[in-house]
Order: sequence, then C-alpha cells, then structure tokens
Amino acid sequence: MSLLLLEALGAMVLLLLIVWWTMFSGRKHGELPPPPASAGEDTADSSSSVEKP
Repeated sequence: MSLLLLEALGAMVLLLLIVWWTMFSGRKHGELPPPPASAGEDTADSSSSVEKP
C-alpha cells in the first residue's frame, strides 16, 4: 500500500515539475513589452476627415 502512495506522490511531483517548466521557464524577465506604435498610424488617423463611430 505504501508503495502505491509513493508512486502516486512521484507522479504528482513529476506532473508539477512539467507544469512549472512549461509555465515559468520561458523568458527571463516575464512577458515582452508591447511593440511601439509606428508614427504612420497616429498621423493617418488624425489627418483623415472621416470620423469613426
């Protein structure tokens, strides 16, 4: 009986290690910052005469 519990504990630890590895082992400093908006997007919207609803 104790061998089954030990095996179940080992399987749980392995599952937790796999989840941790896939979630937190990617980027060193978390998520990447959003890309900066290009200057063309801002000037095109402000110069148009048609207003968006």
